[in-house]
Amino acid sequence: MKIKNLIVKIIVLNFALSLAGCATFKSEIKGKFDATSSKNYSAEGVSVFFVFSHARQTKGYDAIPKLDNKRQRMWGFDDFFQDALNELSNVKNYSTFTEYAADVNDAKRRAVKDSLMMAHDFVMKIKFMREKSFASHCLGKITSTLSLTLLPVPYTYSYSIKLAVLNSKGLLVKNYSRNATLTKWVQTFLLFAYPFHPEKRKKEEIYVEFLHDIFRQIEAEKVLRKLKN
Repeated sequence: MKIKNLIVKIIVLNFALSLAGCATFKSEIKGKFDATSSKNYSAEGVSVFFVFSHARQTKGYDAIPKLDNKRQRMWGFDDFFQDALNELSNVKNYSTFTEYAADVNDAKRRAVKDSLMMAHDFVMKIKFMREKSFASHCLGKITSTLSLTLLPVPYTYSYSIKLAVLNSKGLLVKNYSRNATLTKWVQTFLLFAYPFHPEKRKKEEIYVEFLHDIFRQIEAEKVLRKLKN
């Protein structure tokens, strides 16, 4: 009889958890470029080498940030980057390279990266980071489970981008950074709010805004100018 009651409780618990809905909200971009920007159509065309890295860290669980592999990085990122390139009017040609943890054991990929860095007028090192707190997420899951998702529980994720522009001599031209947070609320009655606030779309919006905003500032500040010999 006790086993039967236990099975019933487990079924009820799983059913309640399966009904849990969520609604995700994003903050404003911190460090956003507010000045008026103008296109540099008359500027001389330049070549740019974009070096990407996508890292993640669960604070309190991961000792250091870990680089994403091809499957873990943001889905659709290539589309976001291609769209944001429209902000840079004088990029004549470009190459891209994504860093992975496995590169430490791949001398050929490291050599390709080094050769590409020397073959372009500018290098943009772009690092994306996403973080969450291990302790707060664990407490949130415990609260959701014990309350059968009746209590609304927030899960917070921090996103950031750091971009460094280097010239053909390898010297730093300028640094840029942006920050934003996502808050995902989980609760049974939020099931009906999900179609209007899906987590996937909010994540994509952060990446799109990061790239567009920084590229717009680079364009406005006329950073991509060739060095005069």
